[in-house]
Amino acid sequence: MIYNAPVKEIRFVLNELAELTSVCSLPGYEDCSVELVDAILEEAAKFAEGVLAPINKQGDKGATLKDGEVTAAPGFKEAWQQYVESGWVGLRAPADFGGQGMPALVAIAAEEMWCSSNLAFSLAPLLTLGAVEAIHHHASEELKAVYLPRMSSGEWTGTMNLTEPQAGSDLAQVRSRAVPQADGSYLVTGQKIFITWGEHDMADNIVHLVLARLPDAPAGVKGISLFIVPKFLVNVDGSLGARNDVRCVSLEHKLGIHGSPTAVMSFGDNGGAVGYLVGEANKGLGYMFTMMNHARLGVGVEGMSVSERAYQKAVEYARDRVQSRAIGSPDPAGVAIIKHPDIRRMLMTMRSQIEAQRALAFYTAAALDRASRHPVASEAARNQALVNFLIPIVKGWNTEQANELTSLAVQVHGGMGFIEETGVAQYYRDARITAIYEGTTGIQALDLIGRKTFSEGGATARALLEEARATADKLAAAGYASMARNLQQAAAEAERCVAFILGSFGTQPQLAAAGSVPFLKLMGIVLGGWQLGRTALIAREKLGEDGVDEDFLKAKITTARFFAEHLLPQVGGLAAAIVDGADSVLELDDTLF
Repeated sequence: MIYNAPVKEIRFVLNELAELTSVCSLPGYEDCSVELVDAILEEAAKFAEGVLAPINKQGDKGATLKDGEVTAAPGFKEAWQQYVESGWVGLRAPADFGGQGMPALVAIAAEEMWCSSNLAFSLAPLLTLGAVEAIHHHASEELKAVYLPRMSSGEWTGTMNLTEPQAGSDLAQVRSRAVPQADGSYLVTGQKIFITWGEHDMADNIVHLVLARLPDAPAGVKGISLFIVPKFLVNVDGSLGARNDVRCVSLEHKLGIHGSPTAVMSFGDNGGAVGYLVGEANKGLGYMFTMMNHARLGVGVEGMSVSERAYQKAVEYARDRVQSRAIGSPDPAGVAIIKHPDIRRMLMTMRSQIEAQRALAFYTAAALDRASRHPVASEAARNQALVNFLIPIVKGWNTEQANELTSLAVQVHGGMGFIEETGVAQYYRDARITAIYEGTTGIQALDLIGRKTFSEGGATARALLEEARATADKLAAAGYASMARNLQQAAAEAERCVAFILGSFGTQPQLAAAGSVPFLKLMGIVLGGWQLGRTALIAREKLGEDGVDEDFLKAKITTARFFAEHLLPQVGGLAAAIVDGADSVLELDDTLF
């Protein structure tokens, strides 16, 4: 189960589609350069291929819990120490607190390799960096000074504690309590479930970010505050003190990502876990969304990355597996199954969507950097609107398709794909969670139609569709007729759906909600097609340059054409369901299900 980091693919998307040089020119990123990023990519590839990928399968055996202490899967603790010593945790962490302060775009490129090589392992740094973001943006200077340097280095890891047994995605139902103490701290009590890497032995301390209510908090989401609750208390000199009143009471038995312990955490069984308020009281949910937005983009990268790993495995098997004569050939000798048209269709379906997803995710990461660093306020605001609109699409589309693409990888293997020893089944199992955690696809879709489309009158959606139409015009001028025609038609259907959402959400929101997930998928396909259209145009232009890899560039054009001819036509069917199919979603009486 060899993993080959797709460095050439990543470099192309970084430089040509996400415009790395312009991101590196933003204020605060002056130390970033194409040459430095190339070196980072090469080293990240070596670490992913040589350290993380080899322990992925043994990680599937899972972590173990004994007497409240969790031991990570075999090889994980040693890999984490190497990860920390190599400085990977701090790649995106703020330079003021010991991180390297690289752009989100660069960090996302490295994260792809971590996720592809070992998805379960990659969740530890993902959650840690999300916690770093929340603390950096919202905590006091005193809390930043205590926690950020060691989290940025990876000496300590971080978690996100939202979900409770009675409160899944509905955080208004959170019951955990925080009682203020005379010294300014709080005593936190309650139970949290589904806590990724909530307990483990890889790092010296675990910094839990916990949503809880103050005694006088108002009801609903307006009464939620955010607290830092460390596993070990921290002394004034920064050393670790007594064990806090927080413990892991059980680990979940899961379908996949077994190497990532998912903990049930209990706070305050012996009087109260000491916690520290982040920012202002009753504003915790907003603060947590800083962490969640970064995590949602990261999970979108996870979906694409595990699909990439499954695709590589499927290609490897298709090249080696000899079965049946070539269709239409008089020669009775068997051929490698990669010669069979339907196998090629499945591989191209995987390949084209992965390339589209990578492009859209990296484009979003570049917008995130511009939103935070662009010196022109109007440009920063425009990019923030792009980030807000694209994150639910990247998270939702990439992860929903990961279920399909990893399933196709199993299908390419035939019966052998159903056998665990082959290895591809692990990717299929691991992928399933990505469309659920950090907000299910349904939640992403409601966010997309409500806060991100209706609330701004469709402005960002229409601006992106205008970009897609402009790319289609360029494709037509370049002679790529099918790509141009299908992209134009898809953009027109998407525009029709935007108009339907704007016309229905305000007065009949259930009609728009009934088609919200199809709309998310539709926008993923259209915007993915737009990015691959851009890819084809850039590849065509570069074919005339000296010293280029012509096979690589021609493959780019072929892949873009496949996406346009096989994926973009799906948009018409999705649009019909969105605009004309809401009534049949809602009509059947509950008792008849």
